[in-house]
Amino acid sequence: MTDTMPPLPDTPPLPAQPPAPPRRGLSAAAAGLLGLAAGAGLTGAVWGITATTGTGPGTFTLHGAFALTEDASDNGSGCQGTGGYDDIAEGTSVTVYGADGDVIATGHLGDSKSPSYGTCTFDVSVPDVPKGEKFYKVEVSHRGTLQLTAEEAQNGEFAGTLG
Repeated sequence: MTDTMPPLPDTPPLPAQPPAPPRRGLSAAAAGLLGLAAGAGLTGAVWGITATTGTGPGTFTLHGAFALTEDASDNGSGCQGTGGYDDIAEGTSVTVYGADGDVIATGHLGDSKSPSYGTCTFDVSVPDVPKGEKFYKVEVSHRGTLQLTAEEAQNGEFAGTLG
């Protein structure tokens, strides 16, 4: 007697698996454009936030006052210089230089008051002045610079006089 195994019943073949759908990933160009758009959006958001606060990271607003003590006139809508001082008025440029002499920030003369006849005092506000300079030089119009220590500049102690 031989040991034989009985024949196995015919089993149907397993159904064929459908092919997997092709995997669609981003092309390198599409991924790059998506990253660029996300980065631009983030940068815009940061700029928007810092623009509303007046200063960015590592900056301060230089505050102070500038007095014109001669040939000043108040016409009811603000002070302005006359004669040889006619370049001094609300809106006149204020330039801040760093220790190496480069322009690092700009602003302008703000609101004015005329505390006495022939004199005007202007508010000074220059936003986004970078921190970290050993000293700062401030110039109103083209009238020469006044030097401040970093501490004076950051504490709003600018005080200039002309006339």
